[in-house]
Amino acid sequence: MDLIEKFFVCLGAAVSIYCGMKLLLFSRMLFPKMWFPLPETFFTSMGEWAVVTGASEGVGKAYALALAERGMDVVIMSRTKAALDKVAKEIGERTGRRVKVIVTDFTKENIFSKIEVQLKDLNIGVLVNNVGMLPSLIPFRFLECPDLEKTILNVINCNMKTMVKMCKIILPGMENRRKGLMVNISSGTACIPFPMYTLYAASKVFVERFSQGLQAEYKDKGIIIQVVAPFGISTRMTGYIQTNAMTPSPDNFVQSSLLYLTAGDKTYGSVCHTLMAWLLQCIPTKILYSESMLQGLQDYVQKLPKEPNSGAT
Repeated sequence: MDLIEKFFVCLGAAVSIYCGMKLLLFSRMLFPKMWFPLPETFFTSMGEWAVVTGASEGVGKAYALALAERGMDVVIMSRTKAALDKVAKEIGERTGRRVKVIVTDFTKENIFSKIEVQLKDLNIGVLVNNVGMLPSLIPFRFLECPDLEKTILNVINCNMKTMVKMCKIILPGMENRRKGLMVNISSGTACIPFPMYTLYAASKVFVERFSQGLQAEYKDKGIIIQVVAPFGISTRMTGYIQTNAMTPSPDNFVQSSLLYLTAGDKTYGSVCHTLMAWLLQCIPTKILYSESMLQGLQDYVQKLPKEPNSGAT
């Protein structure tokens, strides 16, 4: 066997091993309870309280309810007091856990000192950085965004600054106790450069890189920091699109995502969304970013039945 033939044999073996390992890693997503089992006391062992931002509806509400069902008292935060009070009542009646309401608008400046005071004396074991805003469900080019200057500031404050500030407030207590869980909600749109949702997707890339760097820094302190990057979920942000295998309800998605908390520093939260990310990354960018594809995306979303989704959740 000459040198060139040996090279291609070795290359083929390396590719086969690589593909086999990727397939094995993906197969673990199918059986999370077997591969990533959690003890019944996992959540309560982290601390007494869980804090969830953007918890007045949708995914945030589902996380708050799921954590209360697992024995935690919860702090729910958003900008609409009436909606938060309704969620607090529902959680209390269904689970018997204590619920603390903090009303705040995460698009605003200079709000975090007041939040820190209200959280000061709580033994916080779980933080879910869920709050986020999508400038518009309808895809558009960056310069076509209405009130662009205000939108840029709001997206930075809500999607990026809030996560960093909440980590700054809560991480020291977790470090001192050498335990804690942080779940930072990104988006499947961050898996590739995502034209027509450029500002939103880029803000979610920040969420991922910050979270993964933070996990590397604090993993040895006993703290789990995980990015969850879902695609479409039937919420106000997506115009309450009809649920199906690829578009779960908030409750179903959250129950699924909680099964993967020890699966690594990033997950897509469900098998279907993991497959979607893989398929999206396989499409050649020349096709994905073609004018016809971008226009087709805009036309498709415009035809979807939807409700208004402005503002932060």
